[in-house]
Amino acid sequence: MSRFRKLSQTLWHCQYHIFWCPKYRFRVLEGEIKKEVGECVKAFSEVQKCELLELNVQIDHVHLLVMIPPKISISNYVGTVKGRTAIQVLNKFHKLKHKPYWGNHFWARGYCVDTVGLDAEMIRKYVKYREKQEKKAEKSR
Repeated sequence: MSRFRKLSQTLWHCQYHIFWCPKYRFRVLEGEIKKEVGECVKAFSEVQKCELLELNVQIDHVHLLVMIPPKISISNYVGTVKGRTAIQVLNKFHKLKHKPYWGNHFWARGYCVDTVGLDAEMIRKYVKYREKQEKKAEKSR
C-alpha cells in the first residue's frame, strides 16, 4: 500500500508534528481533563478528515502527529482543534474558568508545527519517549 493518500486530483502525504500548551503552561492536563482533551482532539480531527497518527496529552502540553490534507491549512486545523477543544473543556470543567488570570482562555496563544519527512518514525518515537520522561519526572517529585 502506498504511503500517499488520494483526493480527486491530488496524491498527497502531508504529515505534521504539532504541539501547544495550556495558558501559562498550567499543569492541568491530567485525569478527566486529559481524557476530554484527547477525545476532543480525535473527534475534531476526524471532522476535518485529518488522520491522527499519534496523540500524547502531557500534563502541560499536547503533542500530535497528524496527516492533514493539502486543502486544509495548518492554521485552520490547529485553530479549529484548539478553539473547539477549549470551548468543550471549559463548558465541562467550570472550575478551570476560575484559575488566576485564566478568564475564558484555555490554551496559550500560538503553537509549534514541524513538517515530517522521511523521519516520521523518529518523531513518533520521540513523542512516546517524552511521555515516559514526564512520568519519570512526576514520580521523582
